[in-house]
Amino acid sequence: MDVLEERCGGADLSKADVKVCIRVPGAGKRARYEIRSFSTMSDGLLELRDWLVANGITRIGMEATASFWKPLFYLLEATEGIEPWLLNAQHIKTVPGRKTDVKDCQWICRLVEHGLVRPSFVPPRDIRQLRDLTRYRTETVRDRARDVNRLAMFLEDAGIKLSSVVSDITGRSARAMLDALVAGERDPRMLANLALGSLQGKVPLLTRALTGGFSEHHAFMVASMLRAIDEADDRIVRLSEEINRQLQPLRQQVDLLITIPGISLTLAQVLIAEVGVDMGRFATAGHLASWAGMCPGNNESAGKRQSGRTRHGDTWLKTALFMAGTSAARSKNTYLGAQFRRLVPHRGAKRATVAVGHSILVATWHILHDLVPYHDLGADHFTNRLGKERQTRRLLSQLAALGLDITVTPREDT
Repeated sequence: MDVLEERCGGADLSKADVKVCIRVPGAGKRARYEIRSFSTMSDGLLELRDWLVANGITRIGMEATASFWKPLFYLLEATEGIEPWLLNAQHIKTVPGRKTDVKDCQWICRLVEHGLVRPSFVPPRDIRQLRDLTRYRTETVRDRARDVNRLAMFLEDAGIKLSSVVSDITGRSARAMLDALVAGERDPRMLANLALGSLQGKVPLLTRALTGGFSEHHAFMVASMLRAIDEADDRIVRLSEEINRQLQPLRQQVDLLITIPGISLTLAQVLIAEVGVDMGRFATAGHLASWAGMCPGNNESAGKRQSGRTRHGDTWLKTALFMAGTSAARSKNTYLGAQFRRLVPHRGAKRATVAVGHSILVATWHILHDLVPYHDLGADHFTNRLGKERQTRRLLSQLAALGLDITVTPREDT
């Protein structure tokens, strides 16, 4: 095979050390390979960098192993003359018998040497920092939801059926009742009278729901769960404030993304954090959809089309797009809503939602690439694109298949 990189390397990282194989020109036409092991502590990584620079290495590939690749990648990224490549583990699966760290780094070096791998997308530093914030906020929201569910289930242990009456047990009225229970109030009628707004009409039902065996043990546990929920709320607020601060230079892109049906401010922030704003990294919208795992899989053999399941991609982005697709599917008089209703009868709700999420991602690429607002094709797009006559023939043929004879007369405009 042709040699595309004369001075390159491959690294196999673990938590404690990193094995590195480099390829440099040797005597005559033969190449020289050298393997060394370095610590993943800062001093070891600096020693590794100096070794690569001394040997004139211009490109080094490394497998995306957990988070162990990050310190080395970021160090080499800031080193002039060295281009680090983060490689997808699925693309560099070793052949049988090559499963040791030393052989892995040799294999990665060979793949880079002959140009048989492509680097994964690693966003710039400011987008990476934004991604850390949005992902931590998402995890905090999930943790809060788990704590709320845990609280509702624990109240059942005490015979308190509050979740059967109120829609949100962390709302103002429900929270006041829970705080009173923790403080020692046990009279169901007194607790029910803490209801506010529309819940005041449910005082008799609340009195029944708040009658149970709430003990001091339950008070301690509920107080602990409420503190966890409050702490999660505080973290979410602080994270949202920091996200908004870091996104001030990109306010235009955020405002443009919000014009897409189903995209809220939070989801727009997640989209930018996951894909960035420079669409030059993705040649087309299709490349972005493929990278994100939001396009059908390509699996055909012997002329038969097999399962078209979506491939693995950015799970954070896919989750956000699925949520956006669910919201857009409920919209009226929009292209995305019409697309969902068109697909759901024969593809199912989940696949139709993924298709809507794919359309949102395609629109995101064009919006960020051209800096233009979203242009909706309209709810009648799928009807109008066939043409009036063709659509009429299609509907008449369906009626004829049902055994009906139909005569169509053009309606006179009044």
